[in-house]
Amino acid sequence: MVTSERELSTADARRAAVVSSAVRLFARSGLSGATIGAIADDAGISPAYVFKLFSSKNQLFVAALESCYEQILGVLEDAAAGSDTAGSADVLDRMGAAYAELIADRDLLNLQVHAQAAVGVPEVRDAVRSGIARITALASSRSGGSAGEVQRFMAYGQLCHLLTAVDAFGVDERWAATLTEGVRHTAPAEDPRN
Repeated sequence: MVTSERELSTADARRAAVVSSAVRLFARSGLSGATIGAIADDAGISPAYVFKLFSSKNQLFVAALESCYEQILGVLEDAAAGSDTAGSADVLDRMGAAYAELIADRDLLNLQVHAQAAVGVPEVRDAVRSGIARITALASSRSGGSAGEVQRFMAYGQLCHLLTAVDAFGVDERWAATLTEGVRHTAPAEDPRN
C-alpha cells in the first residue's frame, strides 16, 4: 500500500502539534508529571494516536527535547551568521545574547531543566548529551574560539539558566546583584493562554 502525500502531511502536522504540546506540558510538569492524556488533549488528538506516533512517554519527551535543541541551534547559528569577520569573543557574545532572548520562552528553559533532572533515564541522558554536544560543536566551529572560551560560554549559559529559573533578576538582595551583574536578561514571554 502506498501512503499518499496528504496522509504524510497530516501525520507530520499531528506529530508537530504533539511535540509542541509536549514541550509545553513537559516544561511545566516534567517527565513524570505530564501525562500522555494531557498532551493529547492539548494537541487536540487522541492518546491512542500519540502512541501511534511515539511508542512511549520517554520517546515523546526525547522528541520534545530534540525540538528544543533544534530551536536553540537555529537561533545560535543565525546569531553567528552575522559575525563571519568578528573575533571569537564577539561571535560567542552574539550567540549568548540571542540565547538570552530565546529563553524568555520559559518552556524552552524549563524543559531543559527538567531534562537535566531526568538524566537517570538513559534515552533522556543520551538526548541531553547529544544536544549539548551539538551546541558545543556549533559554538566552537562558528566562533573559532579556544576550548577555554567555549567552555566559559557554556558555563555562562548554565549560570543564565539558573538565574532565569529562580528569577534572580527580580530579587533585590546582594547575592542576586552579584550573580546578575552584567548578565543579559529578557523578561519572560507572556503565555497567551493566561
